[in-house]
Amino acid sequence: MIKLNNVSKWYGQFQVLTDCTTQVAKGEVVVVCGPSGSGKSTLIKTVNGLEPFQKGEITVDGVSVGDPKTDLSKLRARIGMVFQNFELFPHLSIRQNLTLGQMKVLGRSEDEATERGLKYLDRVGLIAQKDKFPGQLSGGQQQRVAIARALSMDPIAMLFDEPTSALDPEMINEVLDVMVGLAQEGMTMMVVTHEMGFAKKVANRIVFMDKGVIVEDCVKDEFFTNARSDRARDFLAKIITH
Repeated sequence: MIKLNNVSKWYGQFQVLTDCTTQVAKGEVVVVCGPSGSGKSTLIKTVNGLEPFQKGEITVDGVSVGDPKTDLSKLRARIGMVFQNFELFPHLSIRQNLTLGQMKVLGRSEDEATERGLKYLDRVGLIAQKDKFPGQLSGGQQQRVAIARALSMDPIAMLFDEPTSALDPEMINEVLDVMVGLAQEGMTMMVVTHEMGFAKKVANRIVFMDKGVIVEDCVKDEFFTNARSDRARDFLAKIITH
């Protein structure tokens, strides 16, 4: 579903990604982890063209992301993206947040968009909040709305960029529970996260990055019990002990 082949990216002289190669099969959950500043968020944002890359190739469902002829907004409409900071429209109600993209990008009628949006709002357990505004919800609730909004676009895959890092600790599980449910339903997912409990529970594979390089790309059990690189073992020792 998602293929990255020798992807490199620079900000000016500074190289943030170096020859990154990995893939996500249909229905697979791949967790991307690593220390801060290792290029995880940049990598995931290249997948839907939010970050341009200078070298290599990325394809999503056979469509080349780097090809100038590719309609990126059309492609992004097929790949759900959930950010660290929710990115909801503060001046629109929850219902309007859920329907706007469907109507503008997919050309759905208001009725159809509302029906789909509310179905997914119910799916994340927030149907009672449909007429509120984002500022009236907790961070965890806002992130669940963001997930419902992404799902209502009928994506072929979902990208999550540290979806719980801006949340209070007690709100993290409510978001992870929704993500676990999606994974169990077979949604293709690429998730940048530090939540190793989530990774252990649902990831098929772990991609471990350091300094813009993919250091490990292996099945989950191998990563947690027998990481090959010193860097990954050091990372795991630090985050699993605390």
